Amino acid sequence: MVIEQLMLHVEALVFASDKPLTQTELAELLKNALETDELVPAQISASIEAIKEKYDSEFFPFELKEIGGGYQFLTKKNFHPTILQLNGDKFIKKLSTAALETLAIISYRQPITKPEIEYIRGVSSDYSIQKLLEKDLIMISGRNEDMVGKPLTYTVSKSFMDYFGLNTMDELPKLREIFPDDIVMPTDAAEAIPEEPGKLLVNEEGLLLETAGELPEDDAEAPPAEPEA
Repeated sequence: MVIEQLMLHVEALVFASDKPLTQTELAELLKNALETDELVPAQISASIEAIKEKYDSEFFPFELKEIGGGYQFLTKKNFHPTILQLNGDKFIKKLSTAALETLAIISYRQPITKPEIEYIRGVSSDYSIQKLLEKDLIMISGRNEDMVGKPLTYTVSKSFMDYFGLNTMDELPKLREIFPDDIVMPTDAAEAIPEEPGKLLVNEEGLLLETAGELPEDDAEAPPAEPEA
């Protein structure tokens, strides 16, 4: 089958699907629909690239995007305000500040337990976790067998990846890219351990002097006095 014909079938599948389709899924669906075993991954890839190039044109209000490991047609950013006029706030997922905080912690520290989330936030997170589960933005991934009580662990879901247009968690912005330069980032405890640990000495005012083994001459212990004749 020539690439132009294959493109039309790929477009039809992606357009009709309510979720992103992977190349593997596309290949399987096309083999069944076209009743052929001649399709190879390179043909699917070539079709996808051709479709992406086609809809990148300014003449189309939507584009083919790779999200969550699959492909889906999405409206281009410039047309989002127009779409909102039609649907209003119907499709906007609103989260409370507490839920957003909890979601951010889970996304950067997953898999993570509820006690660990609450330790970081300093408050209970029962309600936030429940809301995130209801909205299918997080999921239960297992249990922490090393913690007392073996609490449940949470990770972000595929819906989270789709909603934020991520293919892998490596695409999340780094914390140093988010915080301003004047915010001091916490130091890794392992980096704070001195190479040659020793005791610290302070004077009567509480000021740091030297480490043990490097005493100033004035503070070094004087040699015992010789007995008088």
